Amino acid sequence: MDYQNNYQAWMNDERLCQEGKTELLAVANDEKEKEYRFGGELEFGTAGMRGIIGYGMNMMNVYTVMRATQGLSEFILSLGEEAKARGVVISYDTRRKSEEFARVSAEVLAKNGIKAYLFSEVHPVPMLSYAVRYLKTIAGIMITASHNPKEYNGYKVYGEDGAQMSPEDTEKVVTHINAITDYLSVCGAPNSELILPVPEKLDSDYLNELTALCLSKDAVAACGKNLKLVYTPVHGSGYLPVTSVLKKIGINVTVVDAQTTKDTEFSTVKVPNPEFKETLSMGISLANEINADVVFGTDPDADRLGVAVKNNDGEFMALSGNQVGILLLDYILTRLQEDNAMPANAAVVKSFVSTGMAKALCDDFGVALYETPVGFKFIGEKIKQWEKDGKHTYIFGFEESCGYLRGTHARDKDAVVASMLCAEMVCYYTYVGKTVYERLQEIYAKYGFVLDKTDSIQYSGLNAMKEMNGVVDGLKSLKVETLAGLKVEAVRDYSSAKRTLANGSVETLDIPVCNCVYYELEGGSFVCVRPSGTEPKLKVYYSLRMKNEALALAKMEELKVSVAEILEKAKN
Repeated sequence: MDYQNNYQAWMNDERLCQEGKTELLAVANDEKEKEYRFGGELEFGTAGMRGIIGYGMNMMNVYTVMRATQGLSEFILSLGEEAKARGVVISYDTRRKSEEFARVSAEVLAKNGIKAYLFSEVHPVPMLSYAVRYLKTIAGIMITASHNPKEYNGYKVYGEDGAQMSPEDTEKVVTHINAITDYLSVCGAPNSELILPVPEKLDSDYLNELTALCLSKDAVAACGKNLKLVYTPVHGSGYLPVTSVLKKIGINVTVVDAQTTKDTEFSTVKVPNPEFKETLSMGISLANEINADVVFGTDPDADRLGVAVKNNDGEFMALSGNQVGILLLDYILTRLQEDNAMPANAAVVKSFVSTGMAKALCDDFGVALYETPVGFKFIGEKIKQWEKDGKHTYIFGFEESCGYLRGTHARDKDAVVASMLCAEMVCYYTYVGKTVYERLQEIYAKYGFVLDKTDSIQYSGLNAMKEMNGVVDGLKSLKVETLAGLKVEAVRDYSSAKRTLANGSVETLDIPVCNCVYYELEGGSFVCVRPSGTEPKLKVYYSLRMKNEALALAKMEELKVSVAEILEKAKN
């Protein structure tokens, strides 16, 4: 792709806005920057598109957003008049240009004769997912870059079931998008009567759906008002829904005031990702000041929840997404069993890169466990499947990246319901005379210690995705018999849906394909390597099951060395 010609074409086009002309003129002598902006196109994948905000074909701006929305519009038009009338609901978070991108998306839909419901204020991912089903729209759009740095924004598309659009429908949308070669040709209808506000009642109905999922009302009634819980929305969209749901069930919450502002720069944190303890640091500081019990933090679009609890020394430790997932899974299973409310066909879903501890818990409670590729839409697909065939009753789903969903009101991870569940879980364990940390240690003592870690290898440039996928492809041809002295019992190649055992026999995997290699290690441990679908990062997931934490920590260092060696070989 000739980036010089593309750059000049935009610069010479009178339809380019003044902001765009000024920004592009400023990089006129920066060949590397021009090549990045115009040497490729921003990819629209199964998770939508995500990129750095700025002008150019490989950037997030009003022109790439309108082009994507035109492609979506043409897909909806192909479905007929009913789809047009049902329309699309649009939400956005607190990032740079999120509101503008949401507005122009609505205008493009309206220009195509498609009804567009537009939230009048920031609302999180789970409420957008809920709104699709609530309003019975044909699709949904969420403007967000989730937990990425402030320079990024993104565009997610949801199907009529409230889950992120299926790969099959996404492929059709992408075909329409790619047919639009003139980026500046798409326009919208700003004052169209087809652009409607989302009914205000949706907010209260959503909260009612969540509070109906409460599992420990007696414990909350006894301990909720005295619970000291610190919450930070990290300048994102979770502030109102999270504080509202906690107040609604009667749990006291103290917010980090400085992080309640809608700060597009996320100026109080390095990155707005609650997976990192550093992102919760202001919350932990306030918690120490008021002697709080627990700290919660949500990312800008409030689909991820970070949690910190006190250990036995009274110091706050940030729990990993896997640890929170295990605690919530254990809590939900325990409470359903105690209340004799466990469905006979109960099932749990997790991504295959999430902790191996989930299987031990589900086996102990006699509950089915299913694994999916990374991406909560696959968990949403399981919910949809079981609602249709009645094979299972969904009770919980989670991903290691701090994503959890209890209930079927949404089909994406929901940090609002997760906040409510974690808060009531703290109340429950207080009620029975223990801490959340103590319960975690009990789980380890019963099922064995599992150390879960995720490493990210950063890539950059236009060829980042190609390079990352090349490394994963290289692993498929390597024969790996041991990693850090642990026997490789089987290798899963998810791109071909094949599982090859150590003896050479091959099994077929019943799971959607993706480019990923997964090593099953002896003792229930695993290593998994996959390229991120949303960031230029090669992700390496470790789940190491050992007798105790000390042994696990030592073995983890060995394992990382072994994995680094095979990754280097895979490059050649």
